[in-house]
Amino acid sequence: MRAWGGGLVASADGVRFTVPVRTLYVGSNPRYFGLWHKGATWLNVVNDQVMGLGGVVVPGTLRDSLFILDAIHARDGGPKSETLITDTASYSDIVFGLFAICGYQFSPRIADISDARLWRTKTAADHGPLQLVSDHTVRLDRIRAHRGDMLRKAGSLTLGEVRGHDLIRMLSRDGKPTGLGDAFAHYGRIFKTPHLLQFVTDEGYRRMIGARLNVTEARHRLARKIFFGQRGELRQHYREGMEDQLGALDLALNAVVLFNSLSIDAAVK
Repeated sequence: MRAWGGGLVASADGVRFTVPVRTLYVGSNPRYFGLWHKGATWLNVVNDQVMGLGGVVVPGTLRDSLFILDAIHARDGGPKSETLITDTASYSDIVFGLFAICGYQFSPRIADISDARLWRTKTAADHGPLQLVSDHTVRLDRIRAHRGDMLRKAGSLTLGEVRGHDLIRMLSRDGKPTGLGDAFAHYGRIFKTPHLLQFVTDEGYRRMIGARLNVTEARHRLARKIFFGQRGELRQHYREGMEDQLGALDLALNAVVLFNSLSIDAAVK
């Protein structure tokens, strides 16, 4: 398993489950749960050794980016990840800023990179061949003005005193960022721009991101097969009960991955 990675790169993605009982922690979505049912999403984190680190229950199919920080901070074990990989749905400038200030490299897969903007910190700088596409400037003054509040929010997130889901919602009103949210967005653009440049120019980087997401999807397919005969349902009424049920599933998945890894290693030797 050490040959796969050092456990410092992780990916986060959600898998949907039908919830046939009455509870507040569900939502409707005919695509995933059918016309007459509701369900929840298990947003879970898997490291590059294919070990599940835990996850959180998301009502219905809300945007992953609202909960992804909660999932990474609520891990059940293993070393703290340094890089987190997600799909396009989790991508926003504010999320980039929150991950960066908490000490993570955020590396989402970008589906339509032609619409992405590149940002500079100095208006008068000459960026050579990138001059025409990097015509947006990061407002460092806005970051400086909110630096204290940004660090306090980072501390609250890391210590679990505030949920990432609630914080991201607080940083925007009516679809527009607050002053603090705008500062986080500008801070995030400092880290988003090199990620975009590396994503475009480095094929190995793109392959690494795609491989990590493929591993997560394969693990979800395995979860479907071993969770109550491929017809798994969450039947607990409260979020803690759902997470206990999914925690047991996560443990079973880790056991299967470990057993297969040891067996394959023994066969190869």
